[in-house]
Amino acid sequence: MPGSAATESQHDGVLSIEECSDRDADDWNAAASVVGGSFYHLWQWRDINRESLGHPTISLAARRNGAIVGLLPLVYVEHRVFGRILCSMPFVNFGGACAADDETGAALARAAMGVARERHADYLELRCTQTLNLGLPVTTHKISMTITLAADADTLWNGFTHKHRKNVRRAYKNELSVVSGGLDQLPAFYKVMEESWRSHGTPLYSRDYFANVLTSLGDRARVFICLHRDEPVAAALTGYFNGVVEGLWAGGRAAARELDANYVLYWEMIRDACTRGDRSFHLGRSTAQSGSEDFKSRWNAHSTPLYWYYFRPAGGEMPRLNVTNPKYQLAIRAWRHMPLWCTRRVGPMLARGIP
Repeated sequence: MPGSAATESQHDGVLSIEECSDRDADDWNAAASVVGGSFYHLWQWRDINRESLGHPTISLAARRNGAIVGLLPLVYVEHRVFGRILCSMPFVNFGGACAADDETGAALARAAMGVARERHADYLELRCTQTLNLGLPVTTHKISMTITLAADADTLWNGFTHKHRKNVRRAYKNELSVVSGGLDQLPAFYKVMEESWRSHGTPLYSRDYFANVLTSLGDRARVFICLHRDEPVAAALTGYFNGVVEGLWAGGRAAARELDANYVLYWEMIRDACTRGDRSFHLGRSTAQSGSEDFKSRWNAHSTPLYWYYFRPAGGEMPRLNVTNPKYQLAIRAWRHMPLWCTRRVGPMLARGIP
């Protein structure tokens, strides 16, 4: 439905779904704060995905009586290996419709299904934090881990188990420290990430992509680096919106595990968020019942399910573009043994097609 508007009758007015353009950027971001939007719904992602990855975004807004009551960004990811995917939101933790009520969210999802048909997408993927009553296939293998923050970080610290506090203190004794910043910390961040992601068999985005994230989002994004004797061993990039901290990407080099660097890195990020006055900290997306979930739960983070809905315009089974698919296991194992110069060159071309 690009360039057109759809309408649905509601009890308190007519709901219209329209596609937004750059002139709507300020209104879009202002509405995101009101209708339950997240850091991943910010307009800036539209430019980041287009400029750094070459993917266009269809930005759908729901209006009632002239006011924006719902938002749904859809990124069209086209890759000769992985096909044509319409996703909200790719490359980050979640997305989906944010709306003032369930009916508006469902209307936006139906509009997205129409876009998938028009774009001849292989499938539509909506990564939602809430359920959609549309009868679409859904997976719930991913969860979001959230810490409720306090004005005083000591309040959180005293709520940890004795064992967890002991582990954090012991990690600090390994001559670890944490620095934070923006573009100035990008070289250290990328050095850590390219080694970390290779060890997991995962292609990494280009350094320019992360530079664009930091530049476009300004003080809404920050890099944290854990150092061992001035050498970066672990790193993370966080986002900030509406009192919520989002853990976007994190990784560690081989030495990080031996040094327990993540204990120091996470505590310093949590303490910083408390100092900023933020209300909650999403520690990134995790697979349910994984080692990642176990580590994050030690910070008294609670888990909430994420709902990934799928729609295939031409019908068929749900796609399996994930690491659990056996057909990708050989490639993952091979990637882990490639030299960095090779993964650095080939990785961004592959990563841009894996939402």
